[in-house]
Amino acid sequence: MPKWSVRRRPSLLLGAVLLIVCLPVLRRLDWSGLGASLWRRRHLGLRADGQNFKLENSAFWIFGGSVHYFRVPRAYWRDRLLKLRACGLNTLTTYVPWNLHEPERGTFDFSGNLDLEAFILLAAEVGLWVILRPGPYICSEVDLGGLPSWLLRDPDMRLRTTYKGFTEAVDLYFDHLMLRVVPLQYKHGGPIIAVQVENEYGSYNKDPAYMPYIKKALQDRGIAELLLTSDNQGGLKSGVLDGVLATINLQSQSELQLFTTILLGAQGSQPKMVMEYWTGWFDSWGGPHYILDSSEVLNTVSAIVKAGSSINLYMFHGGTNFGFIGGAMHFQDYKPDVTSYDYDAVLTEAGDYTAKYTKLREFFGSMAGAPLPVPPDLLPKTAYDPVTPAFYVSLWDALNFLELPVTSEHPVNMENLPINGGSGQSFGYTLYETTVTASGVLTALVRDRGQVFLNTFFLGTLDYKKKTIVIPTVQGFTTLRILVENCGRVNYGDNIDQQRKGIIGNVYLNDSPLKKFKIYSLEMDRSFLQRFTADKWKPLTEEPVFPAFFLGALSVLDSPYDTFVKLEGWEKGVVFINNQNLGRYWNIGPQETLYLPGAWLDVGLNKIIVFEEKMAQRIIQFVDTPNLGQHEYVH
Repeated sequence: MPKWSVRRRPSLLLGAVLLIVCLPVLRRLDWSGLGASLWRRRHLGLRADGQNFKLENSAFWIFGGSVHYFRVPRAYWRDRLLKLRACGLNTLTTYVPWNLHEPERGTFDFSGNLDLEAFILLAAEVGLWVILRPGPYICSEVDLGGLPSWLLRDPDMRLRTTYKGFTEAVDLYFDHLMLRVVPLQYKHGGPIIAVQVENEYGSYNKDPAYMPYIKKALQDRGIAELLLTSDNQGGLKSGVLDGVLATINLQSQSELQLFTTILLGAQGSQPKMVMEYWTGWFDSWGGPHYILDSSEVLNTVSAIVKAGSSINLYMFHGGTNFGFIGGAMHFQDYKPDVTSYDYDAVLTEAGDYTAKYTKLREFFGSMAGAPLPVPPDLLPKTAYDPVTPAFYVSLWDALNFLELPVTSEHPVNMENLPINGGSGQSFGYTLYETTVTASGVLTALVRDRGQVFLNTFFLGTLDYKKKTIVIPTVQGFTTLRILVENCGRVNYGDNIDQQRKGIIGNVYLNDSPLKKFKIYSLEMDRSFLQRFTADKWKPLTEEPVFPAFFLGALSVLDSPYDTFVKLEGWEKGVVFINNQNLGRYWNIGPQETLYLPGAWLDVGLNKIIVFEEKMAQRIIQFVDTPNLGQHEYVH
């Protein structure tokens, strides 16, 4: 835990003019009476006082914005938070992803880009309060809603309930997490003024004892600030919890009056807050890029505030689903999320200003009693020279120097592989190998996409809709390979207990189960990439055998700038820069470029590895403008 005094007063404590917004909100305010003396009286914290919030004895309006530290390079945290404050907002909200902080059972990571304490302290330093949303389930378009996949090793697991196997894991996680965040609460001199209890549980609502358990788990570990719930229209009536303030999630003005009526009936006269006003929406592979008009956003935000409600902009800045952290939706069809979490938010994926930012800053600024801070300059972007990979190695050749496979009589799903200290595999690909001696119809249940090969010959792809494939005539013992990709576990809905990935159950050839499998875990993390030493690569002088890894070098002569990787002519795969996983690309769109932060580039040569599943044009482009669809940029 970083060394700091729990009584240290961050710079926000001297910035009351920018942090406290008092009634009435529809005219300029006189905050001259709210001096530094207010901050010396930290007794009451944020609380409900009739229909209003109060911080100590002063009326308080929450004007918040969501930024997720795990979706933004740490080097850019300050830039994004300064832009949030300069927009006239006073509060940062962030989720906490359990699956990233406890990647293996009992092994915790709060370092680097996952340094939650540093992020919260930085928010205080730039003059922001914090509402923490620690879950354990967070939705957030993150794999399994932020729950660790190793929970699914238990065949009887019932997530988001008081099932013993789940609550024991939550208790251990909260033991570690709360030790870090309790000292950062308002009453301890920190910026956290409120904490959310779980997330949209009213839409799930499978165990009436669960939410009281989570509330108690937080309070027993020292959470003493205002507690909130957060629900959408479908779950609001079921999501109310005694002693906890209910808040609502919405996108349109038409929902506002309905929600207000429901809230009044559920909890009486209490402060109103829209915890998530959706400033845009997330995208799925193969779908459209969602756009929400900036004028509509301004009108809805204005209506929410005029109705006497506090508000949080979800998202203020979406960022990126770096690596494989993106989730999925599965109602009628399975729809995995794209790598970009641009969200058509107030700031773009790369942190640039939009028309929404300009209009909202003018709106919030009109209610401030003093000029807003000057927005930071845009971070520069550039288009680097294209790179042509000079070396490659086929996946089939790479198997010779990767970790030894697991051997099993039957297929084993990713989560139950005996690896990673008994925590299984969370992300990436898994390769299943066995032998066949006859042709026929192959049947398998794969999650989510399974490419089928005879030796190295590609036969086709199995997925949710296609569960069989014809095996042609073979001669003698032939290697059957099924390369399965976890495209993202569902993060919202009733079926989160059924999110095991890989091959589920047996593989059948002509209705007979195949046996004796070799199973390779291809997590494509840093330790995986470190096995690709210089002697393993082959010159790219002939037609490559796919799937394959391609190696190139990006030369940066001066200070590195942000850029966007464009893989026109490539089909589907993953991009790594200096062993950082930028995420997936897929030519079905809508996303056509991958965000490459300049903070992750070095002056000189930068190693680029592209894993391509099927085909490649052998050129990697770097452009200065993303292609996600139409955006209202402000340059």
